[in-house]
Amino acid sequence: MQLKDKVAVITGASGDIGKKILEEFSKEGADIYALVRNIDDKDFINYKENLISTNKNKIKIVHLDLEKEETIKSSFELIKKDNIKIDILVNNAGSITNSLFQMTSLNSIKSIFEVNFFSQFLLTQTYLKLISKSKNGSIVFVSSNSSIENPVGRCAYSASKAAINSLTMTLSKEMGIKNLRVNAILPGLTDTKMAKNFTKTEAFEEYIKNVSINRIAKTSEIVNVIVFLASDKSSYINGQLIKVDGGR
Repeated sequence: MQLKDKVAVITGASGDIGKKILEEFSKEGADIYALVRNIDDKDFINYKENLISTNKNKIKIVHLDLEKEETIKSSFELIKKDNIKIDILVNNAGSITNSLFQMTSLNSIKSIFEVNFFSQFLLTQTYLKLISKSKNGSIVFVSSNSSIENPVGRCAYSASKAAINSLTMTLSKEMGIKNLRVNAILPGLTDTKMAKNFTKTEAFEEYIKNVSINRIAKTSEIVNVIVFLASDKSSYINGQLIKVDGGR
């Protein structure tokens, strides 16, 4: 098991990709803190319990709302009470918005940056106090291929993810000397609930023409790369922005 004896914090753990990260990390032997907005979601609680029953690891659900700064501190303090080190942080939570440049308000830009950048900046800064105790730590940001492709109608979203890319590369240089690796994965369009409506549009047909594998990604194909970056098998990979988009 690639993550045996490791402790991971996963944000956005109840979304489609988040649940798959949770599942694969559990299979690979990690103990996990699953950070979610709604800790009372019965379906997610049952999902978590089934993983524990199957894989015999520990999974603890912790409240986090990236739109509420105080929950970053409260989640950290709750985990800190367990007196453990964190080996892996996966910054998976995020938000997406679509609007043309001339129709994008300053408030909407501030809102998307608050969730996709500022809150993740603060969360990572806060959790470094526990991750720095690990002998071989890993931070993985879930960015987007939109951050480098800059598609029409996603100026605010693309810019927020580009900021994450820059943070990844800068932080990797600061943390590498402490044996803490920082990388980002840049997924293309992935088979999630969020993507369902888009796949029925003409824009999707144009999108898929430029994907050399000629289909969208399965969540498992995105998560397999995250597992690799979190594991010791990637111990010499640092400061990388890894596209997983089928070859666009």
